[in-house]
Amino acid sequence: MKIISRYVLSELLQVFLVALTALTLFMLVVGLVKEAQQQGLGLLQILMLVPYVLPEAMRFAVPGTMLFAVASVFGRMSASNEVTALKAAGVTPLALIWPAAALAIVVSFVSVWLNDVAVSWGRDGVRRVVINSVEEIIYGRLRQQRSYSTAQISINVKAVDGRRLIRPTLTFQSDANAAPATVSAAEAELRANAANGTLVVTFRDGTLHMGDYTASFPDTIVREVPLDAVSRKSTVSTSPSEIAMADFGKARREQVARIDRVQQVAAGRTALAIVTGHMELTTPACTEGERQSIAYERGRLNRIIMEPWRRWANGFSCLCFVLVGAPMAIRMRNADFLTSFFLCFLPILVVYYPLFMLGVDQAKRGAVPPAAVWMGNLLIALWGWWLLRSVVRR
Repeated sequence: MKIISRYVLSELLQVFLVALTALTLFMLVVGLVKEAQQQGLGLLQILMLVPYVLPEAMRFAVPGTMLFAVASVFGRMSASNEVTALKAAGVTPLALIWPAAALAIVVSFVSVWLNDVAVSWGRDGVRRVVINSVEEIIYGRLRQQRSYSTAQISINVKAVDGRRLIRPTLTFQSDANAAPATVSAAEAELRANAANGTLVVTFRDGTLHMGDYTASFPDTIVREVPLDAVSRKSTVSTSPSEIAMADFGKARREQVARIDRVQQVAAGRTALAIVTGHMELTTPACTEGERQSIAYERGRLNRIIMEPWRRWANGFSCLCFVLVGAPMAIRMRNADFLTSFFLCFLPILVVYYPLFMLGVDQAKRGAVPPAAVWMGNLLIALWGWWLLRSVVRR
């Protein structure tokens, strides 16, 4: 029995590691190209992104690679009558499948860890690289296209000479309701100050326009622009999907306290309006802002509660895929690993992922308990159990 287990594990590991390496490299290149196009990164910045993008690539590659390894190994073994020979010798097919299930459990825990690392450490690292490289990114884009823009800032130049911007025009809008400020100068120079989180712009001989106000300066003026406004990535992420697993307890307590504060403020304003006789301030139209704020904070709390469940369910999809893929590949008896993989993956694609996304969406809204994100895993596991019983009985 130990020989069979070692044989199955050896075959699975060989296929899994080779396929994982190939698929991870492919997804890594896709991720780097995407970031390079969006941010205008140079070669040095792309190389710096590699360790941060790697967990993101692996967390998507691991479940599919695990299914591919199981489908190809067990499909080949069944097609070459190895499973039939073991049955004839009185060895149950469970002796083949349990090593794969044990490997899948280990890989599932690793996948959960990758999901956590990718969305917390990885995305934060990508953000830091982009923010710290914003000076080189802007200069590179200005040399190539003579313009650079984000939602809050726009820079246009006639030419770039080393570090000098020739005839630059910078437009900055700090607030949607505020008038934009435009500076046109003979030349300018950029310098990122990562410590203060600002981009320092030094203008020489130009004009400042702000609404109806216009001023000329023949000498030098220095302006600081927040890096959040200059970079196409925010320096800080507030999304619950990027909270580390170890911080969810703290984040949940803080969010509950934030909801209490918002509710207390809303109740205080209503009470003040009643006491002062301004009953019109208690109408639904006047309290719409408070209700929207409370609804937003409760929605964020739902996402914080749901996110750990989502990561565990996503990680343990590896085990569910093995429970389905192994008996299904044995039943199909197909030596072509691509055919076995796609025949096993198609039902998962049609059933598992829609259920998983439905559970996540409803849990975010608070319509169902967060455990509902496991609906897809549970259904796939039950299906795998039914397939396994049929394989054992045949």
